Amino acid sequence: MNFAIDFAPHIPLAVLWLLAGAAALLSVYALLMRARGAWARALAFAIVLLALADPLIVHETREPLPDVMALIVDHSPSMDIRGRRAEADGAAAAIRKVLASDRTLEIREAYVPPPRPGDDTGTELFATLSSTLADVPPNRVAGAIAITDGEVHDAPSRSKPPLHAPFHALIVDQPDEKDRKLTVVSAARYAIVNQSAPIVIRVDDFGSPPGRYADVDVRVDGVDLGTRAVPVGKDTPVKVNIGHAGENVVELVARPGPGELTLENNRAVAVINGVRDRLRVLLISGEPNAGERVWRNLLKSDPSVDLIHFTILRPPDKQDQTPVDELSLIIFPTHELFVEKLSQFDLVIFDRYRDEPGILPLAYFDNIARYVENGGALLVSSGTEFAEPMSIYRTPLASVLPAQPTGEIVTEGFKPVVTPQGLAHPVTRDLPGANDGKTPSWGRWFRLIGATKVSGQTVMSGPGDKPLLVLDNVGKGRIAELLSDQAWLWARGFEGGGPDAELLRRLAHWLMKEPELEEERLSASIASGQISVERQTMAVQPAPVTLTLPSGKSSTLTLSKVEPGLWRTTAKADELGLYRLTDGTLNVVTATGPLNPKEVADMRATDQILKPVAHATGGSVNWLAKGGIPTIRRTAPNRLAAGDGWIGLRANGAYRVTAVEQQALLPAWLALILVLGTVLYAWRVEGR
Repeated sequence: MNFAIDFAPHIPLAVLWLLAGAAALLSVYALLMRARGAWARALAFAIVLLALADPLIVHETREPLPDVMALIVDHSPSMDIRGRRAEADGAAAAIRKVLASDRTLEIREAYVPPPRPGDDTGTELFATLSSTLADVPPNRVAGAIAITDGEVHDAPSRSKPPLHAPFHALIVDQPDEKDRKLTVVSAARYAIVNQSAPIVIRVDDFGSPPGRYADVDVRVDGVDLGTRAVPVGKDTPVKVNIGHAGENVVELVARPGPGELTLENNRAVAVINGVRDRLRVLLISGEPNAGERVWRNLLKSDPSVDLIHFTILRPPDKQDQTPVDELSLIIFPTHELFVEKLSQFDLVIFDRYRDEPGILPLAYFDNIARYVENGGALLVSSGTEFAEPMSIYRTPLASVLPAQPTGEIVTEGFKPVVTPQGLAHPVTRDLPGANDGKTPSWGRWFRLIGATKVSGQTVMSGPGDKPLLVLDNVGKGRIAELLSDQAWLWARGFEGGGPDAELLRRLAHWLMKEPELEEERLSASIASGQISVERQTMAVQPAPVTLTLPSGKSSTLTLSKVEPGLWRTTAKADELGLYRLTDGTLNVVTATGPLNPKEVADMRATDQILKPVAHATGGSVNWLAKGGIPTIRRTAPNRLAAGDGWIGLRANGAYRVTAVEQQALLPAWLALILVLGTVLYAWRVEGR
């Protein structure tokens, strides 16, 4: 039971204060003037004002409310090493047991979760603390105890404490741990294909003497590129060759150092997008023809292509009466193109070219064949000249050509058909209007050069299943042979036209080894906690894929066919880091979340991050390894909340009022008697 005095004025409070002011002025004036009965008049004014104020005695019945303390246990990934999580859970259980008998204290326990896939938030201990006490009034918060390794990434500044009550941190594991850490200081986001990209890395040995070297293994897309010796404690540039267009995943792994705490921060990843420089294409047209404009328009429409185009209009053996000084034709720079600078071209195209005497010596054709074998790309678009005695098949170039002419020329109308192999090949798969078990919807062609496939894959055919488009890998390079000069009919919309631009674009990019058009390709991507694996292959059944998680666990994935040449599957991907996939031949790596997350940047236990926060709230930081769990006391507000071997939780004394009783301090009858009595007394004193 608690007592208090309250007032319930009979008149508005403002009027009461006005009357009180007037009475005070009159009383003071009378006292100053030494008027008779001044003190009696003041007493009468006081009794009248007290009666108007109506004082009450208030009786409150109160129910004590328990204080609330937060017990925050860190379950972030850094707690998974060296038994930290088990130590933290054991300490939390001991604290719950000690405080279980205190009926004036409510314990709210919460766990710091690992970052969500894709987030680089690190350990958000104070976000967990805030949500745990969000609905608790400040006058009921007793304090907070956090059990963690100290690696916290959302600690507030000292000037903005997380709560107005003691915050105590209990640090698990040992101080002064040793650990090696590899950091990518900077890395190029883009680099030219077949050129080196700079990556600046740093290796630190925390807790160990500096001045030594560390071995760093370098891998790109899972392929080992050797080991580099890197000085410890210094920013060191490392150059990595970018082998293809698109994403190149560079993985750097520092070998274990002395007294390693964990190997999780010994690796770092950088993704460098390979971009091709200006593509240099050499187009040689044997004679003017309707399809020549199709090739030129396609190549000139791409701003990244540098096109060099020659058309053989006047062979050297042609004789006429035109004066030499009036000829506007330039000399065909054969030696410069096919000897000196041939290797600088990304793609060479022969469009209806015949081996005219005096144009290209046979040695130049041999150079072109070597160019293909060494990694170059050659496209041959054939017309009737391919079946004639002057065919380029009669040159050393025949050693790399995948189709041999039979001398037959088919001149009937036909619709090009995608072969079963073509339905699985990225160049011709899903072509708009393709057959895929039905008649193609595109227009007809009217000429096909008869040939026999010698090597490679026939992806399109003509009448009688004769080869129309043949693709082949030769050495390190690629070659494509189109056995018709009628693609221009599609470009001009004859009988509805066809996908000429798409076909020729895919063809050119396949020849230049665009990753998306590889017929044998393993790729993976991660989204919404799922890893999607895709395998492009010309095989009847692909081999199973082995998936290695960032934690080192492995599993075998069986792929399902979704369409010819394309197989897919999915798997759960709920770990942060690098995922490796291999089918024994192809390798691919992909990552989920940040490539170099905060959570593994420094995994040593520390008290330096939480000390300023704890001291700002009157709390403390203690190492469990040094003194175990401190004694827990209840302390009064604004009193010391930590000391040698003990920590304090504030006892606020909060309560809830369950009942209120009011009783008049000055009943009406008593007020009337006092008012009349004091007034009469004042009148009597003044009348003497």
